[in-house]
Amino acid sequence: MTMPINLHPQYITDDTGEKVSVVIDMQEFENMLEDIEDLTAIADRKDEETTTHENFLQELKTDGIL
Repeated sequence: MTMPINLHPQYITDDTGEKVSVVIDMQEFENMLEDIEDLTAIADRKDEETTTHENFLQELKTDGIL
């Protein structure tokens, strides 16, 4: 996950020196998008039932995958 310490923003200011926009490196931006996608997937699945590792392996064996 991208941490703010890893970002190297460049700010665009208006005539009074007020920050109005920010520019970041394309790779940093893409990393942030990946992090957002990961967090969205986690949030979407938060209410799903969970299973133990043992039960998961048993299901795979039952389905003939293992």
